[in-house]
Amino acid sequence: MSKPRHFCQLDHTLAESKEGRLFVHPGTADVIDLSGVRVVNFSTDTVRQLYRGALRPGVLALFEGKANSLVELGDHTWHPGRIGRDSGYQFRLQNADLGVILLIKSFHVDAGQPGPHLKIEVSPHLIQSRTPQALQRLLDSLAGLVLTDVERNQCAVHVALDVQGWHPGDDFQAHLHCRSRRSTSVTGINSVDFNSESVVYGRGQSWSFGSAGGIQLAVYNKTLEAKAKDRLDYWRNVWSASGDYDESKPVYRIEFRFHHSIVDQFAQGSADPTTGEVINTTGYDELYPHLTGLWRYALDNFRYLYSPGYFDPFWTLIGGLSLCPGGSPKVEYRRYYKTSSGFSGKNVELLLGNFLSCAARMRLSGCQAWKAFTRLPFFQMLQDHYTDKGMKHWEFKQHFLKLMNERYIRYGKAV
Repeated sequence: MSKPRHFCQLDHTLAESKEGRLFVHPGTADVIDLSGVRVVNFSTDTVRQLYRGALRPGVLALFEGKANSLVELGDHTWHPGRIGRDSGYQFRLQNADLGVILLIKSFHVDAGQPGPHLKIEVSPHLIQSRTPQALQRLLDSLAGLVLTDVERNQCAVHVALDVQGWHPGDDFQAHLHCRSRRSTSVTGINSVDFNSESVVYGRGQSWSFGSAGGIQLAVYNKTLEAKAKDRLDYWRNVWSASGDYDESKPVYRIEFRFHHSIVDQFAQGSADPTTGEVINTTGYDELYPHLTGLWRYALDNFRYLYSPGYFDPFWTLIGGLSLCPGGSPKVEYRRYYKTSSGFSGKNVELLLGNFLSCAARMRLSGCQAWKAFTRLPFFQMLQDHYTDKGMKHWEFKQHFLKLMNERYIRYGKAV
């Protein structure tokens, strides 16, 4: 698929300018005026820094007290608790005033063994109150209180743009083109929980494209979401600092969420075009100068089109913004993929066969089994294996459904 073209971008004197707000379609001469669009916030909204190491003696003892009791760790007081297995961790220390949650003790590694035993989640108010370097020093110091032999294990980030004077139209989803097959549109909602991928708040609309384990795009009414979470006063203070905020009008957010595995792909695949040296980032402070590059990469992968072959002018406008002072480094941003070419075909066939047997035993339909299969974190690698064998995506799906049907026919309820 060829890359879409941009409208001609003009300033108020009708001269071509990357800062202009008038957009003219080169073919039809349609004119779009975006002079009323106001950017009221463009920043990192979430940081999740991962660490490896061995748990310090006494850390797990913090969770042995009475319910709702507070504990001390370092210079801060924390509320301890247990968390669900879906998080990947067993325990949590939270300090909402500081704006930090420590997720401790991996479910997948024994407590006595070194491993990915810590994830630190940072709230927007802490991110905006410190420089990336100062924030990283705080995170590293907290990690040192929980682990020995601390090693940064990559980070995940959410980059958010808040605007007024623009809102997604009813046809937004139809004009948003991306490779992801997963999209959600929610209308008439009453509460919100973005961490669980459920979106519920009053009147308005919310879209999400992509999976939480990759690059995910979310577009939603931030005013309503902030009000539902009782955070509207905080965000109004943030937006007012821009000097362009109008309290009588809603704020819409365009947010890209980069999973830590995706950030790691960029870290291993992006390089200085002059020296060839990869950026090899592991912490937020190292990643921060590259966020503008990742933002533009994401905009190019989730393409909002005005018409076939042309970007919507709003996408062009926000693609010209820079998150970091001084602009983005000269880096070719690419993702490094581990291909299936070096992976054993026997292992792929065994995994597929075992999965089908388990799905048949659970009496899943072919469609239910396929949907579950595509959500495996390594599904893309498995599909690549069959692509290398000359099988297209739809042929792979047919192959999967055929094998599933054979299990029911040959074994019935005995599977």
